[in-house]
Amino acid sequence: MIFKGKVWKFGDNIDTDAIIPARYLTTSDPQELALHCMEDADPAFIKKMKPGDIIVGGKNFGCGSSREHAPIAIKAAGISCVVAKSFARIFYRNSFNMGLPIFESRELGDAVKEGDEITLDSAKGTIVITKANKTFRIAPIPPFMEQLIADGGLMKHIAGK
Repeated sequence: MIFKGKVWKFGDNIDTDAIIPARYLTTSDPQELALHCMEDADPAFIKKMKPGDIIVGGKNFGCGSSREHAPIAIKAAGISCVVAKSFARIFYRNSFNMGLPIFESRELGDAVKEGDEITLDSAKGTIVITKANKTFRIAPIPPFMEQLIADGGLMKHIAGK
């Protein structure tokens, strides 16, 4: 899988309430959740970002509650993938279950600036900052998890069998 987009940076410990505030959990409609994606971390985020853009986070991205709404909101907003130094375990699993590609890179967050364009190639295990022509390695996604992403998430994967 290849992802190419503009970077939106967020720091350490971005919790699920920052990703999709609890006040909007009266719905599970992905498009409604998308309207409020990252609202408490950056109130103008959804107006600034474009489909295909990439979120780059710090350590422990997605900490907090176990709600599946957080990866749903990110995916429905049009973010192509999330790269972070590390992810909270439940967010990590929920992301694959919902079909949101996520990748860990300890180095990228310190080297990339908001607004930079990056290209992530999961097959090669690389991320390239386009302007700087700097390359970073990422760990490959296990084949089963790649299949979940390709199928659009766990439920669609199961339904397709």
